[in-house]
Amino acid sequence: MTSSADASVSVLADFLGYTLAGSSPATADEASGECAGGVRWQWLDEGVLELTPAHVDETTRSVLLSAGVHGDETAPIELLSQLVADIAAGRAPLACRVLVVLGNAAAMRAGERYLDDDLNRLFGGRHARVPDSREAPRAAALEAAAQRFFSKAPEATRVPQARWHLDMHTAIRASAFEQFALLPHTGERPARVMLEWLADAHIAAVLIHTEKGATLSSFTAGSCGALACTLELGKVRPFGQNDLARFAGADAAVRRLLAGETPSPQTARMPRIFTVIGQITKQSEALKLNVAADVPNFTPFARGQVLAEDGAYRYVVEHDEERIVFPNPGVKPGLRAGLLVVDTTKATLAALA
Repeated sequence: MTSSADASVSVLADFLGYTLAGSSPATADEASGECAGGVRWQWLDEGVLELTPAHVDETTRSVLLSAGVHGDETAPIELLSQLVADIAAGRAPLACRVLVVLGNAAAMRAGERYLDDDLNRLFGGRHARVPDSREAPRAAALEAAAQRFFSKAPEATRVPQARWHLDMHTAIRASAFEQFALLPHTGERPARVMLEWLADAHIAAVLIHTEKGATLSSFTAGSCGALACTLELGKVRPFGQNDLARFAGADAAVRRLLAGETPSPQTARMPRIFTVIGQITKQSEALKLNVAADVPNFTPFARGQVLAEDGAYRYVVEHDEERIVFPNPGVKPGLRAGLLVVDTTKATLAALA
């Protein structure tokens, strides 16, 4: 019979391996325990683990860390698994409540982006539109897990920056900015504290969304009151083939956040800020993107260029310069086949909350 201590070692020492194996605690006693520094842990669901520091009060920050929402984006999954092991062993101090989520475990095992539907397009209740999708119940479960987790956190109106969500991804293609972030639209001005944290994480560019989306970070920002962002940390590679040293800046910033440290805005260069001004939406399988198949993210295009054609639908560049991000004609009809962004004005940045 497996002891609680043995369960702790298997879950925490290799959370990724435990999840990929489809393992789950055999008893309630094996689903929780205590590790170094008095940190308490609880396995909640496949790929979902909660960590609580020894001391918690009404000002304790709550941080959701997610990766693997796309199953083939392996580098941040490996980073999170190592972070869990380091917290468990006392190598990484913990001053926050943390919910670690490995999003699409089934797709991770298959080495695929998703099985039936892009999980990161199913949040905000959109999973109900595809009830037969293998991703639908997972989207519903992750929404519920996030809501339960943040329901125990202080209200942001009472304790500013008490709720954080960092959703970590990797991009399919090369990029003019290898590591960048996307801020979901909430109707509020972007928070300067998030921009300063992204600078601390050595993130080179930030995209500010102007419409609500269907992503996990959009859900936690809008429904859970979290200070949320999506991080893009390099390119898609198979498990074991990532050079994690390339993401040392982001990893160190995450660890400082969990340790309760506040980044100094004077010590890091602020990222370049872009605003999303349009998107290419796939109307049908006839979509034609007039860009090279391997065009890097943030490639600029001049006014008047026709970037997409799909029957009567055309996307024409209307600004002096627009940059394309996430061009992907292989998505399902009705979904985004590319984002277009422009440089954000100094006036906008001066108005950061």
